[in-house]
Amino acid sequence: MEHAPYLLLLFCFLTLARDSVQLEDNKIPSLCSGQPGIPGTPGSHGNQGLPGRDGRDGRDGAPGMQGEKGEDGQPGPAGPRGEGGSPGINGLPGEKGVPGECAVAPRSAFSAKRSESRSPPLADQPVVFDVVLINEQGHYDGTTGKFLCEIPGLYYFAVHATVYRMSLQFDIMKNGKSVASFFQFYGNWPKPTSLSGGTLVRLEPEDEVWVQVGVGDYLGFYSSVKTDSTFTGFLVYSYWQNSPVFA
Repeated sequence: MEHAPYLLLLFCFLTLARDSVQLEDNKIPSLCSGQPGIPGTPGSHGNQGLPGRDGRDGRDGAPGMQGEKGEDGQPGPAGPRGEGGSPGINGLPGEKGVPGECAVAPRSAFSAKRSESRSPPLADQPVVFDVVLINEQGHYDGTTGKFLCEIPGLYYFAVHATVYRMSLQFDIMKNGKSVASFFQFYGNWPKPTSLSGGTLVRLEPEDEVWVQVGVGDYLGFYSSVKTDSTFTGFLVYSYWQNSPVFA
């Protein structure tokens, strides 16, 4: 038993010589081979390394094929209203035009009465109102009792007759045709009475208008110092070119 330590030392030396290669590889000095140890706990992940340097730019790739047209987008909201522009410069006033002619409405009017000394009118003949009261345009003829139209238009004619001791019937005539007829029968009145009538007539140039009594004893136009029998006519409105003209 006294040599036991020396034997143990020798055994260890031999073991060391046998495992010299293993000791050379592992660089772990050991006196004897033990059992594998328990695996250690996994270590913590290391910190992220610094980013590497940027690589070189790659070459441009070939252009791809054109894609299909997309759907139209929704209209965008209206933009704000722009500011108003600056006012323009007014132009120079133009030259004054030539004065035009004063527009005057056409006129035609007359009035005449029978004189006291005239004999009763003849039947189917124009009644002559020989005392002309107004006839500025000269459209009435006091010798024939006829009105001659020169301005186409609408006219008004009126007759006021004093009737005394006779019946009276008269017509307002246009170109030989009656357009209005009036009658007063004598009733043995002691004083003069009156018969009046009027009408509108459409006339064209060269038309004629006059007063005419009927056949028989109905010729009672009367005039005196205190009473008259008159024939009056005037233009209401005219028909000019491009306006309706009535026959």
